[in-house]
Amino acid sequence: MNKSEGFWDSASKNYDKTEERFEYIHSKSRENTKKFLKSSDIVLDYGCGTGTAACQFSNQVKEIHAIDISSKMIEIAKGKASAAKVENIQFEQSDIFDSKYSKESYDVIMAFNMLHTVPSPQNVMQRINELLKPDGLFISVTPCLRQRMSFLVRLQIQLVRVLCKLGLIPIPIRRITSADVDDLLKAGRFQSIASEEIYKDASSYFVVAKKLGKT
Repeated sequence: MNKSEGFWDSASKNYDKTEERFEYIHSKSRENTKKFLKSSDIVLDYGCGTGTAACQFSNQVKEIHAIDISSKMIEIAKGKASAAKVENIQFEQSDIFDSKYSKESYDVIMAFNMLHTVPSPQNVMQRINELLKPDGLFISVTPCLRQRMSFLVRLQIQLVRVLCKLGLIPIPIRRITSADVDDLLKAGRFQSIASEEIYKDASSYFVVAKKLGKT
């Protein structure tokens, strides 16, 4: 087990509780996402966490493959799906770079609250582009930690940055803006087709982008 996996395993038991304060952002993002899903879609939920979003989307799509590096997060997610009698989600402890995921095999890839924590966002976007079908959609929401936030959240972010520097939080926490996300999408050969800045104690950037064809 690597340090990142161990960190998220430890965080899993309180993850839903800690995310409650941002429920407005999460709910708004899920509401926006549903507008772009079709009953025929095969979806990859990258960094699915405890499976809340995947379970909510399950009745709107054909199939969801939901992955997370944390086995503990996946255990909780499977429990939620079982309790809700959801049968079209395959939860798996995995990473998006696993070779078992085939190129151009997904209609939609979702990444909620992910891009500011991955080691290489550029590599992630390239991989997402590979896995999407032609004209496939990438849907994400990303905390923008260089933009507006409440005083309390600002203090919490400062504490997190200190803990990252000390190695106690073994994941990168990037302070990015919505413009940075747009640049990342453009470099990854995506065209934004819808976006919204959502604020509740902190700014988050919701965006839907279409995979561009080869030139």
